[in-house]
Amino acid sequence: MRDNPIVDVIIPSYKPKESFIKLIEMLERQTYPINRIIVMNTEERYYSELMFSHPLDKVYDNIHVTHISKREFNHGRTRRDGVLRSEADIFVMMTDDAVPRNEEMIERLINPIITGKAAASYARQVAKKTSGEIERFTRNFNYPRKSRLKSVSDINELGIKTYFCSNVCAAYDRDVYEELGGFEEYVIFNEDMIYAAHLIKAGYKIAYTASAEVIHSHDYGNIALFKRNFDLGVSQADYPDVFKNISSVGEGKKLVSKTIEHLKKRKKAYLIPKLIINSAFKFMGYRLGLIHEFLPRFLLTKFSSLPEYWIGKDVYENNKKINFHAGYGITETEYKDGRMVHKASSNTDPYRETGRKSTLRDEIKVRPKDKMIDRSHAVTTNREVAWKSDNEPEIKTEKEKNETEAKEETK
Repeated sequence: MRDNPIVDVIIPSYKPKESFIKLIEMLERQTYPINRIIVMNTEERYYSELMFSHPLDKVYDNIHVTHISKREFNHGRTRRDGVLRSEADIFVMMTDDAVPRNEEMIERLINPIITGKAAASYARQVAKKTSGEIERFTRNFNYPRKSRLKSVSDINELGIKTYFCSNVCAAYDRDVYEELGGFEEYVIFNEDMIYAAHLIKAGYKIAYTASAEVIHSHDYGNIALFKRNFDLGVSQADYPDVFKNISSVGEGKKLVSKTIEHLKKRKKAYLIPKLIINSAFKFMGYRLGLIHEFLPRFLLTKFSSLPEYWIGKDVYENNKKINFHAGYGITETEYKDGRMVHKASSNTDPYRETGRKSTLRDEIKVRPKDKMIDRSHAVTTNREVAWKSDNEPEIKTEKEKNETEAKEETK
């Protein structure tokens, strides 16, 4: 890692609220300068409504916004697209409702990466003052005050928490990210944990940096808890190679028992029934997510917090089966000869601008030139015109020109 690496912040947003304004303002005040703030916004109208009264783009010149539709959003692909828009050495993933607690947050967060201790670093989440007792304890349980480095040797002790690295606020080493292929392109949830698992298994370390704090919490209702945990179960079922022989259930039971003890100590035992009901909804959602392949489609969209995912999944899976060069009248050899490949870290990339990194990792397939249609010839002016504007001059043929000239001579 070079000295004074460039840092970008990437923020997927959807219906951003006042907390988004606070987030941007705090990022602009960080002690470590942020190069670009890249916003991947879902549904432009909601963003425009907020910007009408808070025109951030007129105040700060390093904010770059890309608008997508709700159907296009995907936890993995949207974040991948955000990374493609960045050329920074380190990029920080955040959500639109997580606000840095102080001006040193970025500096502290990226320190383990700069010093070579870890390839990823995630921040401590502190509950809002308005959060309930259960939510506050849950945040403290998942995000303690003590920092820790995690590696493959911690799996026996920490279990699934070894792979924990929340994209609510997490920093990533760009070179390692590209080496490992980045976030999964199409995933319903858990893109951060899936990538973290690949990172740990590749021999790298993850830093939990408790000194880097963001204010972030949610008091979800039972239905929302069910849907989020359904998506969690789906993500784990879809990636058995990552989560094989490592379950979330044990950690969930531990959280419930510790929360009950805490409520009793704080003399708030009246909240225990609410905790048990919440936990039941979470467990039901998670278990159904694990067996989602056996459920009918209409239930999948009802149970999920991202119903658009299931519509797009069919398209995504079908596209993977398409042979894009079939039917063009070229052989397999011709196809391979006409293919150009370049990677993000390649020094021989012909498309790379001087001093800048190309961020395109996918292979670009190009048909051989001798098989392409030549469209470089000049367009003839005497062809039939399908339509013509009122101001367009009429195009006459050579015969019509001769007839007009003959009539003028007779006059």
